[in-house]
Amino acid sequence: MNCKSLLKLNSLAIALCLGSLSSLSVNAETVKIAFIEVLSGPFAKTGEGSLNQLREVVLQLNAKAKGNDTKFEVVAFDGKGLPQDSVSALKSAVDQGIHYITQGGGSGVALALSEAIAKLAEREPDKAVLFLNYSAMDPMLTNERCNFWHFRFYPSSEMKIEALTTYLTKRSDVKKVFLFNQNYTHGQQVAKASRSYLGRKRPDVQIVGDDMIPIAQVRDFAPYVAKIKASGADTVITSNWGSDLTLFFKAAKEGGLNINFFTMNANNPGTPAELRDWGAEKVGVIWNWGHNAPTPELEKTYLAYKAKYNEDFIFAAHWNSLSMLSSAIQKAGSTDSKKVAYALEGMRYKSPIGEVEMRKTDHQLLAPLFLGIWAKQGSKGVKYDAEKTGYGFRSEVVWDSYVSAQPTSCQMTRP
Repeated sequence: MNCKSLLKLNSLAIALCLGSLSSLSVNAETVKIAFIEVLSGPFAKTGEGSLNQLREVVLQLNAKAKGNDTKFEVVAFDGKGLPQDSVSALKSAVDQGIHYITQGGGSGVALALSEAIAKLAEREPDKAVLFLNYSAMDPMLTNERCNFWHFRFYPSSEMKIEALTTYLTKRSDVKKVFLFNQNYTHGQQVAKASRSYLGRKRPDVQIVGDDMIPIAQVRDFAPYVAKIKASGADTVITSNWGSDLTLFFKAAKEGGLNINFFTMNANNPGTPAELRDWGAEKVGVIWNWGHNAPTPELEKTYLAYKAKYNEDFIFAAHWNSLSMLSSAIQKAGSTDSKKVAYALEGMRYKSPIGEVEMRKTDHQLLAPLFLGIWAKQGSKGVKYDAEKTGYGFRSEVVWDSYVSAQPTSCQMTRP
């Protein structure tokens, strides 16, 4: 081999070495995640619980990280549950050089953030931000208002209602349903889907009421309980969360409203403590995981979190979002948000709850769904209680992702 050939080989070797070192340094850096959530006001308990759970997931993933694996750091911002304040928090995060955010408390906020992020990416591509949505459920986020930078790691409200109404085809005792929701985009979508899907699957069911309440403003739910009682309803479907659900259950208990309640959020911080023995076999929650579901890896996280905070771990979406983000960063060989977004869409991942897929067409995670029924600890399927009540959610049904999957109208524009 001549000298010229050796020089070429050496140059190639050096280039490959430098490329490997560059990739190593990118993959080994700590990626900051801006947590923009309601951390003050009547819904703060939910936001604070979610923040603590996100930090626990980060702690566990960072502890498992090896030399080249990405580590994460959480930076919290109080969006106050309001679109304008949350967009202001986004601007602060961008000013700090953060390229990844997560939020889930409120679809109105999520829609505002998604729109602001899309505009930012067009205006200043080098500041583009990837949005990890861990629980905002409005279907518009993955339909007519979808965008490349938004990824939902949680079922939409339509997916939840699809699963619930499939379950209700086997509940002949459910004949009269009262819809009770918060008057904003998410609550409106739940009411709409409930009417449509029950009409398709259970045309014999009567909708005997459909009430909307202003979010986080009602303190006395007794008049609503009286109205539901007078309607003759045997079942309530509600997407309420935070104090709007906890205070509703308090009034229902005091008013002797002993019927079925199917919810989207009854496992949220503070609500189980209100249920106690009254809610047994009455209250159900549709969620992306349940702490009594047979999922050893998440059970370990649940126990570690409960020992540390004396609270229940419920936001499994944090685990999936950061685990899949880490895999996408490795696949992209970069922390550049655009490259990572391309690596994330279409990704299949073996999560603790089963195999999941981030659908490429609309960035909606397709994953199993769980129905939990409130029951006494020690009864079949209830190993762990919630909030020291002696009661917990029994894993009643686990639906494969195809059961709840919805078509999408998303026409995504990619950079």
